[in-house]
Amino acid sequence: MDILNALVVLANFVLVPGLAYGAQLAIGALGVTLIYGILRFSNFAHGDTMAFGTMSVILFTWAFQAIGISFGPLPTALLALPFGIAVTGLFLLGTDRTVYRFYRAQKAKPVILVIVSMGVMFIMNGLVRFIIGVRDISFADGERFIVTARGFKEMTGLEEGLALKTTQAITLVTAFVVMAALFWFLNRTRTGKSMRAFSDNEDLALLSGINPERVVMVTWLIVAALATTAGTLYGLDKSFKAFTYFQLLLPIFAAAIVGGIGNPIGAIAGGFVIAFAEVTITYPLKKVLGYLLPESLEPASLVQLLSTDYKFAVSFVILLIVLLFKPTGLFKGQSI
Repeated sequence: MDILNALVVLANFVLVPGLAYGAQLAIGALGVTLIYGILRFSNFAHGDTMAFGTMSVILFTWAFQAIGISFGPLPTALLALPFGIAVTGLFLLGTDRTVYRFYRAQKAKPVILVIVSMGVMFIMNGLVRFIIGVRDISFADGERFIVTARGFKEMTGLEEGLALKTTQAITLVTAFVVMAALFWFLNRTRTGKSMRAFSDNEDLALLSGINPERVVMVTWLIVAALATTAGTLYGLDKSFKAFTYFQLLLPIFAAAIVGGIGNPIGAIAGGFVIAFAEVTITYPLKKVLGYLLPESLEPASLVQLLSTDYKFAVSFVILLIVLLFKPTGLFKGQSI
């Protein structure tokens, strides 16, 4: 029984949160890797694109709630998500037309586009803070739990209870659907194949008659969908705060680079690697060891490798190690 209790504790605080957080990072990293693979630069504005998309979803959610529209036991934000994606897509297309297109026409070096994206990042961050404020916003309504800790205890007779939040289950299901849809699009549709060809060899793709502006437009729209979805899932699972999404840029970039930037499969794998590393290293193991060890050997301290305040440092260290020893990532993406 003690082993089962220990497993439930690990599932409650490491496995389930790690899977949900990993899915959120994976969707975010897919957006980063698409921009790098097709448009050839690291988009430092991606975290604030997630914030802008989530802000749009929240505003539509509030509007729906004000007129009495809900989604039953599911969060109303899921109904607002397509509208948030549309607004974010229009914003990114407008940003591309007014900012990035000029530098593409000038054949600017990737480092120039990186600096430009940093400028866009600060503008988007300021815009989000101006519109929705800087406070924590919880916008998840509907049923909070699928499985409650008390119900799990009553059902199993264990001391520890497993709680599964509705938002965690939605995150995992949505992530699976989004990833499957993206891979189907890239591998089965004519536009997706054009994007892959453009990514592999831009000059040859142009000679083949592929319209580069169409590829760029579709890429930004997909990135808008991925960023808004990832940001909304993260906000539903935790809460929304503009600065948090700015901080998420580091683990998202780490996920893309660890997996192999430019490689969608690598982005997904990297998201889960970074998530489980952060969750595991910052989780205090005292309760787990208390169940597994004899009473005389139970630890007095938390047995925590790092405080949760330093969780982003974990992704930074992993990122440095990968850049030093395997710069192409786990799945052989493009070298940084």
